[in-house]
Amino acid sequence: MRKRCFLSVLLTAFALVASAQRIGVEQEVIDLGQIVFQTPAVAEFVLRNKTGDPITIRQVRSSCGCTEVSWPREQIAEGQQFKVSAAYDAQTMGHFQKQIGVYTSASKEPVVLTLRGVVVDEVVDYSGEYPLELGTLRADCNEVEFDDVGYGERPVKKIHIINASDKTAQPVFMHLPAYLSAQVSPSKLASGKSGVATIILDSHLLRDFGLTQTTVYLGAQPGEKVSHEKAVNISAVLLPSAVDGELSSSGDGPKIRLSATNLVLSQPSNKNKRKGEILVENIGTEPLEISRLQMFTTGLQVSLSGKTIAPGKSAKLKISGDVRELKSLRSRPRVLMITNDPAQPKIIINIEVK
Repeated sequence: MRKRCFLSVLLTAFALVASAQRIGVEQEVIDLGQIVFQTPAVAEFVLRNKTGDPITIRQVRSSCGCTEVSWPREQIAEGQQFKVSAAYDAQTMGHFQKQIGVYTSASKEPVVLTLRGVVVDEVVDYSGEYPLELGTLRADCNEVEFDDVGYGERPVKKIHIINASDKTAQPVFMHLPAYLSAQVSPSKLASGKSGVATIILDSHLLRDFGLTQTTVYLGAQPGEKVSHEKAVNISAVLLPSAVDGELSSSGDGPKIRLSATNLVLSQPSNKNKRKGEILVENIGTEPLEISRLQMFTTGLQVSLSGKTIAPGKSAKLKISGDVRELKSLRSRPRVLMITNDPAQPKIIINIEVK
C-alpha cells in the first residue's frame, strides 16, 4: 500500500511539472542591458498556452517590490499567445537580477521568468570598430581564446556586437558545448544598437588538458539556421595542475629550451608544401615530458622524435604545412606544446609560410 501511495505522489508531482512546462516561454531570461538611474525599464515576456485547455493566470509574484508586473486577467485559450510585462524601477545602482513567478490554473508550480541588467549613471557604449560580419550582426571579433586556464576556473570573454539590420534582433548562441555558456546584453537590439555577448568557460567540464576547440554560432533571432557566416571559433588551453607548483630553490627539475618559437616554413617539400624544424632541448636535471603537441588550425603536420627527453638531450620537432590551406585561414597557424617544465608548462609556436 505504501508503494502505491508513493507512486501516486510521484505521478502527481510529474503531472504538475509537466503542466507547468506546457506553458511555452519564448525567452525565460531578458537582459535589459544598461539602464539609467531612476529611469524605469520594461521587459515583455512572450508566453503561449500549450496545455490543451483554456487557462487563467491566478497570481504573479516578483522577488521584490522594485518590479511592477502586469498580465492578462481574462481567460487564455489553448494555443493562444500572451504577454507578461515587468517594469524595473532602477532606484538602485549596479547589477540586478529579479525573478517573476507566474502561477496559472494549469499547475501549482510557477513558470519562472528572470529579468536582469545594470543600473548606471550614464550609458556607455563600445567605441571601437565592428569589422566582422556574423549574418546580420557585426562584431569586433569572431575568435575567442581562453589561455592558461587552471582547472576549476571560470574565465569570461566578451564580444562586442551591433545590429546591422533594419529589424530588431534577439541574438542567441547556437551549438554551445556543455563547458560553455553565453548571454547577450541587452537581450534585444534595435536597428543600429550595440550590445555585448559574454561567453563563460567552465573548466570543470573540459575533458582533456591542452587544447580544446569548438565552433559556435551567433544568430540574430532564435531558431535561425546555422551557417558558416555566423561562426565564432573558440579555443581553450587547460594546464595540468601538476605544473602549478613553483620551482624548488635549487632549480632542479626539467627545463625546456627551443631553438625558435617563431618558425617560417620556407623549405619546399613539394609544390604546395613547406617545412621547417625546431630543436627541443632539456637543459634541466630531470626528464622532460612533452604531454601534448596540438595544432590550432588545419593545414599543419607535426612530428617529434621523442616525447620524453633526458637531461642534456634534445629532440627534433618537424613541422610542415600546406601553403594554399594555411594562406586561406582566417586565424593564425600555431602549434601548442604542453610540458612538465614548471616554468614553461605551455609553449606556443607561431607559424609563417613562404
